[in-house]
Amino acid sequence: MPMKPAEKRKLEDIALRIRESIIDTTLACGGSHLGGALSQTDILVALYYKYLKIDPKKPDWADRDRFILSKGHGGVGHAAILADLGFVDPKELKKFNKTGSPFGMHLDCLKVRGVDASTGSLGHGLGIGIGMAIGARLTGQKWRTYVVMGDGEQNAGPVWEAAQSAAHYKVTNMTSFIDRNKLCIDGEVEKIMGIEPLADKYAAFGWRTVEIDGHDFEQIGEAIEQSFAEKDKPFMIIANTCKGKGVDFMEDKAQWHYAGLDDETAKKALASLRKGHKNA
Repeated sequence: MPMKPAEKRKLEDIALRIRESIIDTTLACGGSHLGGALSQTDILVALYYKYLKIDPKKPDWADRDRFILSKGHGGVGHAAILADLGFVDPKELKKFNKTGSPFGMHLDCLKVRGVDASTGSLGHGLGIGIGMAIGARLTGQKWRTYVVMGDGEQNAGPVWEAAQSAAHYKVTNMTSFIDRNKLCIDGEVEKIMGIEPLADKYAAFGWRTVEIDGHDFEQIGEAIEQSFAEKDKPFMIIANTCKGKGVDFMEDKAQWHYAGLDDETAKKALASLRKGHKNA
C-alpha cells in the first residue's frame, strides 16, 4: 500500500527527533558510534513507528515482533527510539555508557527493556534472528522477526553461514536489512574488504534481494511490504544510506564512525539537522 504524504511527513519528523537525541546523548556521554546510528535511523523509524507489532507497556509480550540490531554499535540510535516510545526513561540517556547505567555502548537485553538480543560482536545477529524465526514457525506463532546488519559486518563468516541456513530452511517470516553506508571504522568498506556484488551474493545464497534508498520512507515501506508477500525465500533489503546522515560535516566521513562532541560541535550538528529537515 503506497505511503500517504502525511504519514511520510510524520516519519520524517520522528527521524529528526531521533537524530537530535543521538547528538544530545553523544554530547552527554562523551562519545558514541554516531555515524552509523545516524545512517540507520530511517530504517529503524519505519520499523518501530509503522511496522513492528510491539507494546512499550508490555516489553515481554509473547506475541510481539522481534527486532535485532546486529550492528550493535548503533545502540545509541536504538536507545533513542526505545526512550522516545516509552520503553525506558528518556532521562537515562544522559547516563549512556557511564558507570551504573543500563545502557552500555552495545545494548544488553538483560538490562534494557525492549531489546530482544544483546549484539555488538558483529556477525551474530542474523543467525539469532533466523533461530527466532524458525522457533516461531515451529511453535505456530505469528510474530515476525526483523534484523538490521551493517555492511562492514558482511565480512564476518557467520553472516554467510546464517544466510545459507535461512535459504535452506526457507525462513520467510523474517525481514532483513543491510545498512549499506559504505564506511566502517577503518575507512571504505570496499577498500578494507570488498563485498560487492552484494545483491548477487545474497541471490546466489538463495535470497530474494532488493536495493533501495535507505533514507526514503516510501521505498523502505514498499520493500518491507514486499518481504511480507515473499513465501518462498528469505528476504534481504540492501538499504543504501549515508554515514552521518543529516549532519553536513559528518556525512560520508569515516572519522565520524565513533566520535565525541563538545558543546559547539553539537550545536552545529543540531543546526545542520534542522536546516536540512524536509518539513521545516
